Amino acid sequence: MLSPARRPRVLVAAMAAVIALAGCSIPNPFDRGAQVTGTPLATGHKVPPGQEELASFYNQSVTWSDCGGPKCGKLTVPVDYADPGGETIQLALLKVEKRGGGTRAGSLVVNPGGPGGSGVEYARFADFIVGTPVRRAYDVVGFDPRGVAASAPIRCVEPPELDQFLGQDPTPDDAAERQRAVEIATRFAQACRDNAGTLLGHVSTVEAAKDMDVLRAVLGDPKLNYLGKSYGTFLGATYAGLFPDRVGLFVLDGALAPDLSAEEIAIGQARGFDTATKAWAQDCVDDGKCPLGATTDAVLEGLGDLLTRLDATPAKVSGDARVTELTEGWAAYGIAAAMYDQGMWSQLTEALRALVASNDGTGLMKLADAYAERTGSGDYTGNLMQVIYAVNCLDSPDSSDLAVYEAREQKAAQQAKLFGRFLAWSGLTCGHWPIQSGASPAKITAAGSAPIVVIGTTRDPATPYEWAVRLADQLESGVLVTMDGDGHTAYMRANNCIDNAVNDYFTKGKIPADGLAC
Repeated sequence: MLSPARRPRVLVAAMAAVIALAGCSIPNPFDRGAQVTGTPLATGHKVPPGQEELASFYNQSVTWSDCGGPKCGKLTVPVDYADPGGETIQLALLKVEKRGGGTRAGSLVVNPGGPGGSGVEYARFADFIVGTPVRRAYDVVGFDPRGVAASAPIRCVEPPELDQFLGQDPTPDDAAERQRAVEIATRFAQACRDNAGTLLGHVSTVEAAKDMDVLRAVLGDPKLNYLGKSYGTFLGATYAGLFPDRVGLFVLDGALAPDLSAEEIAIGQARGFDTATKAWAQDCVDDGKCPLGATTDAVLEGLGDLLTRLDATPAKVSGDARVTELTEGWAAYGIAAAMYDQGMWSQLTEALRALVASNDGTGLMKLADAYAERTGSGDYTGNLMQVIYAVNCLDSPDSSDLAVYEAREQKAAQQAKLFGRFLAWSGLTCGHWPIQSGASPAKITAAGSAPIVVIGTTRDPATPYEWAVRLADQLESGVLVTMDGDGHTAYMRANNCIDNAVNDYFTKGKIPADGLAC
């Protein structure tokens, strides 16, 4: 089945051109909206009031070393913020220093999404992820959040087992298949428990946001300037809820509203992918000789029939070290991958042409590989497809009751004919997760923060536009900016209106007009 929501593709696009503090009182350690302190930081004061037991972390210095142009470093943080004297981990950092002369505005911390996207690799492509005026003003800083990539990475299973997990049947049709899905979800969750260690219970977004405040202090910035995309908007909103007085210039692009339930996320994303797929289908028809039909409706129906056929009889795959068959699960990932960026639509069309003409699933498997950060040799370049569960299952626990998913499937299929069934079952692994956080969806208002710019794209598949509207409305200082277009996220995706608004905000402090439409 498809991984749970918040999956980014912004890093791929860039390469082509995601507990209470000691001394503080927070009843729920995973409460995203609880404010740690409302006391503004004094000038030059790195350790926030009430957080003195974290002084060694806030006062640390990072030794930056050259790593091919950018500077690399390590940040030490506690595994458990409730036990700052206990076990620690190191987070990987990468800094791309500002270009050219002129006054340095400070650091701009970036996150590409996920959860599980590497901020280090994202920052490495600074020239493509922020505009030239921003590059000339800021050091662009990326970090791998706890459990991700080079920051004490969580790995639950080996690549062959991950192949099987990702290629499983995403639409269980009867009691036997549903029980099989439960067994697969349970086995994966138990493998995470057995192999990830203590950190598995401490990779929530709340804890990553607290890490980000330590990073802010170590970088020497009294306030955090931040660009978050996809899941990175959830991380940014969580930070703003915890530390509203430390919000600097914030852009949340491709927004995820923090009060969305697991069911709302699954069904909302299913609708988003259906909307995006319909736009692709129209493009396919307009280009002529679409392999699945001559009208948009015919293409969508043909695509659904094709997935049903793959459910029963997988297609052949060549050139892959391990995967020799394109299952319905792998095909769903391949189709979803192309929805993140309309620049990949032609690749999807050609992959489907080969699949229809000669039952060759190789092209669609390559798209699925791109989604999963997987190579044809069977290696995974990151751990996103594993840590995404570890984070999401702490942030947004789901049910273990099969009846919940059966009802969700019916509701989702009514609202999203193509992707509804796939995403209805996406929370099953979290339903059998070995650590129960007690977290629940909650609004974040970030009362008292500086203005926060929230960007939504009207046909975004992964973070539907209505989620951006919802987040901007909830934030006390939210400013909504809209891009009418396709693909996931908006900034630095060839829309000058969006790019200019964000560049002016970061470099001139010019807040976009609330409701700006591009």
